[in-house]
Amino acid sequence: MNCYKILHSQKFSQGDFSIVPIRYEDRLDIMKWRNEQIYHLRQDKPLTLENQEYYFTSVINNLFDQEQPNQILFSFLENDKCIGYGGLVHINWIDMNAEISFIMNTELEEEYFQSHWLTYLGLIEQLAFNELNFHKIYIYAFDLRPHLYTAVEKASFIKEAVLKEHCKFQNNFIDVVIHSKIKQK
Repeated sequence: MNCYKILHSQKFSQGDFSIVPIRYEDRLDIMKWRNEQIYHLRQDKPLTLENQEYYFTSVINNLFDQEQPNQILFSFLENDKCIGYGGLVHINWIDMNAEISFIMNTELEEEYFQSHWLTYLGLIEQLAFNELNFHKIYIYAFDLRPHLYTAVEKASFIKEAVLKEHCKFQNNFIDVVIHSKIKQK
């Protein structure tokens, strides 16, 4: 298993679920899910095998040894089987905040969207607030999946901002909605 130099704990668990440093073996599933869900990601074209291989060998492999990586990515596991991935991205080490990234196996979304999001958010909070001592984490989402807001608000994230017509999607400008949580003192 790869290990992030910056982390003391490499695995965060809750029942049958855990997050572990992103695993090379999950790269093809991740590529498939990203391509299936491209509509809500900041990804302008489908990933190829070559793109994914390059990303894992040239970008992700370098994150593990950095003192302050700009992202910390995890495989999201249920009983050691990868069912999603995400992490903290756009990390601001000075202001101690980061954006939360997460996608799950597309086939699980209809039945398990809210429960997996809630579980994942609980795990990522352990990482952000307890391990890294961050002040704030947030979710930056295109206004395309209203059911996402139900899940994140159930996890006590607060709707902080709506960036009006902030992104272009299928020749229309759409809003971006930001939800955040600040570490309890």
